[in-house]
Amino acid sequence: MDHHHHHQQQHHDHYDGGENDYMQQEDDWDRDMLLDPAWEKQQRKTFTAWCNSHLRKAGTQIENIEEDFRDGLKLMLLLEVISGERLAKPERGKMRVHKISNVNKALDFIASKGVKLVSIGAEEIVDGNAKMTLGMIWTIILRFAIQDISVEETSAKEGLLLWCQRKTAPYKNVNIQNFHISWKDGLGFCALIHRHRPELIDYGKLRKDDPMTNLNTAFDVAEKYLDIPKMLDAEDIVGTARPDEKAIMTYVSSFYHAFSGAQKVSQGTPLNVMNFYTYPICPSPHSVSAHWVLTIPWLENRVPENTMQAMQQKLEDFRDYRRLHKPPKVQEKCQLEINFNTLQTKLRLSNRPAFMPSEGKMVSDISSAWGSLEGAEKGYEEWLLNEIRRLERLDHLAEKFRQKAAIHEAWTDGKEEMLQQKDYETASLSDIKALLKKHEAFESDLAAHQDRVEQIAAIAQELNELEYYDSPSVNARCQQICDQWDSLGVLTQKRSEALQRTEKLLETIDQLYLEFAKRAAPFNNWMEGAMEDLQDTFIVHTIEEIQGLSTAHEQFKATLPEADKERQAILGIHNEIAKIVQTYHVNMAGTNPYTTINPQEINAKWDKVRQLVPQRDQALIEEHARQQNNERLRRQFANQANVIGPWIQTKMEEIGRISIEMHGTLEDQLTHLRQYEKSIVNYKPKIDQLEGDHQLIQEALIFDNKHTNYTMEHIRVGWEQLLTTIARTINEIENQILTRDAKGISQDQMNEFRASFNHFDRKRTGMMDAEDFRACLISMGYNMGEAEFARIMSIVDPNRLGVITFQAFIDFMSRETADTDTADQVMTSFKVLAGDKNYILADELRRELPPDQAEYCIARMTPYTGPDAVPGALDYMSFSTALYGESDL
Repeated sequence: MDHHHHHQQQHHDHYDGGENDYMQQEDDWDRDMLLDPAWEKQQRKTFTAWCNSHLRKAGTQIENIEEDFRDGLKLMLLLEVISGERLAKPERGKMRVHKISNVNKALDFIASKGVKLVSIGAEEIVDGNAKMTLGMIWTIILRFAIQDISVEETSAKEGLLLWCQRKTAPYKNVNIQNFHISWKDGLGFCALIHRHRPELIDYGKLRKDDPMTNLNTAFDVAEKYLDIPKMLDAEDIVGTARPDEKAIMTYVSSFYHAFSGAQKVSQGTPLNVMNFYTYPICPSPHSVSAHWVLTIPWLENRVPENTMQAMQQKLEDFRDYRRLHKPPKVQEKCQLEINFNTLQTKLRLSNRPAFMPSEGKMVSDISSAWGSLEGAEKGYEEWLLNEIRRLERLDHLAEKFRQKAAIHEAWTDGKEEMLQQKDYETASLSDIKALLKKHEAFESDLAAHQDRVEQIAAIAQELNELEYYDSPSVNARCQQICDQWDSLGVLTQKRSEALQRTEKLLETIDQLYLEFAKRAAPFNNWMEGAMEDLQDTFIVHTIEEIQGLSTAHEQFKATLPEADKERQAILGIHNEIAKIVQTYHVNMAGTNPYTTINPQEINAKWDKVRQLVPQRDQALIEEHARQQNNERLRRQFANQANVIGPWIQTKMEEIGRISIEMHGTLEDQLTHLRQYEKSIVNYKPKIDQLEGDHQLIQEALIFDNKHTNYTMEHIRVGWEQLLTTIARTINEIENQILTRDAKGISQDQMNEFRASFNHFDRKRTGMMDAEDFRACLISMGYNMGEAEFARIMSIVDPNRLGVITFQAFIDFMSRETADTDTADQVMTSFKVLAGDKNYILADELRRELPPDQAEYCIARMTPYTGPDAVPGALDYMSFSTALYGESDL
């Protein structure tokens, strides 16, 4: 007990410590760590009821305070209902992070209202920590139900206490000093109710020593008539030495808001009907007044009328009575008193005994009765005016009720049909999002109309309390409005859930569509590429090329299982969409917005690829065989060509050498050449065979052959040249023999001609061109101008080919040597060069002749051996004779 007292004191001090310090009240949970079980039970019960009193406005409630706030959703809803503000959008997910996020949004909102949350953590609320949850709810109650209470300069807790003290002051047996033991006997609660609504509790019958009855009376009446839910049981309070302060404060704050809250219309209290009494006065000889005083029973007839007109008529009647009927009676009463006084005076003067009216008929009795009459008048007039005011208020309220009800009914008209539409069943995702926005706007609109429904209900309640004659029809209309309002709430929630559910499904489908599109596009491209490649016609010329294609094709075939997996995965996405559509009966408006590719197309292309693969296999096998055959033909041709080509080359060179090198006599050469001719003719079948192979290669359309550099064209040309050369060379030798014999040229001379010709055939072609020939002539001592040289050229080159053959050279030389003058002329020329000596020196030749002619002479002249010889002397005479025949010198 001491501990708890200390705890309570601490809390109280803490609360007083400044404007916001009471917000740090959760510290005392930390100091206590464990609440007293009785207090915890009371708090749990009270706080749950308090929360539900607000949550029911949103059509929901909680069962278990630490369980039902764990996901933060109802916590956010509670704060929205209490504050009238919208919080951040809650997370609907089931994961812990979603719950923590929601609780944090709630805590942030509380903090934004100027509350310091010292040690309340979202994790503990989400974990269902009872101590923390109760602490948080107490913070909310303090902030939203207690902080704003203001009474005579005091606020919050002190304000609430002062309000209780002011309201219960007239009740002698009630003394409110705190929020715990002052409330244990229940009279405090009863006094608050009686002070504001005396008709609800017969306060005089309550006994201080019967707390259970008092508490139960107060709690039941509050629940039934004041809309204050039962937050504690009488046993909770009576059974504890000291009830929990927070629970009591919460409960009492509900009474404060019920009676003094700004939103409530102050309740009128029906008048207590007063009892009037009249005194029977016997008539005296001079008084009719006494009888008249007794003949006004209508002043006591207090039966109210239903209409203003009827009540105003009563007021008119009463005023007529005041204006017309009463003044004469006042005169009479006055006259009666004068008469009585006169009578008494006369009796006294005549010494007669005074007149004693019988019991109750004295002037004072009449005055007293008259006073009662005037009291009755005053009461009657007050009653009339009050009734007229009441009817006026009723008329005003009833009109207000009708107006508000009419406006509300006009607004709700068609709303139920609207909310029951199934438009979302055929909507696209963007349509759904638009419908959700529209529905959110409607929910805000609906929430905004809550006030009017509450006002309508409050007016109906007041009309009932003021005993409005047409209450049954008002109540029926009010009930219909409330029932429809509840129905709208339920339908709104259902539509909201349906829209959100549909949005989730369509978003899922949309995601799947997107995924399908992202994967189907590259796969489709791959298949189209594959089909193109598989049908691609190929032109290959080598085995290597076809092997390359085959390898590539095998690699492609190896990728097919993976590709099939991808195809099945893509079709799997499509099946998933179909399954969702079937399971949830979503109406799929249209097709995939992200692609035109469909599963049928994918399967058709895949089948085509599968069909093309073996066709390609076959084509590659056939081509491979063709290339192998081609390669065999190439090698066959090359093996022969590589032998034939060099053979022809060799033979050509050998023939050339025979005709140039002058081994043996011309007859020897001729024999040699005829043997060559024979061997060449015998070689012909090999050429024919090669032609046959070449024919096969052409038919196979083979254009290149890396195994040989020889083409058939080369071989043919070489062969033709060989045949021509051998025939021509034989012919030349035969002609030389004819010329030699005809001209009587010796073999030595013939050899000399050949040596000379070969020397000046500088290009080694077996022929001299014009320049070579000119040089040769000059070396032989010809001294000629252009005209002379042209004449000689026309003899040796009659066809003007620009070349001089060996045969033409021999003809020319043999013709020249026949003219012996020539040898003498040459010898004479050399003699001049030698300065009349019988010999000539190399230096002299070099000095006098062009270089090649000088060298030719030096090479051909034999050394001079005469008696006058000197070293290096050359014999120009024998050189001239050898070249041009014997001289006569």
